[in-house]
Amino acid sequence: MKRHGILPRWLVPLCILALCGYLFLMRIGCQVTISSRQQQLSEMQTQLVTIKAENAELRRILDEGEDAIIERIAREQDYAKPNERIFIDISGK
Repeated sequence: MKRHGILPRWLVPLCILALCGYLFLMRIGCQVTISSRQQQLSEMQTQLVTIKAENAELRRILDEGEDAIIERIAREQDYAKPNERIFIDISGK
């Protein structure tokens, strides 16, 4: 007496093959996503280096020019250094 299973014999290998195909396509999709994210990361790291360099330059300019900025503001408000005479040109030229 031959025993008949619930599923045909060809259906199990077909399901396994379909599962393997699905997993393969998912892996390819993940690799594409990873590659894309790595490229974004590389671009952002380049931007970070550029921005850090700009910040360092601006900080250097600010540190060096802080006294000059303070002095300019003080002179605009008619402040003077000790024992300094301020001459104001009233000729309007």
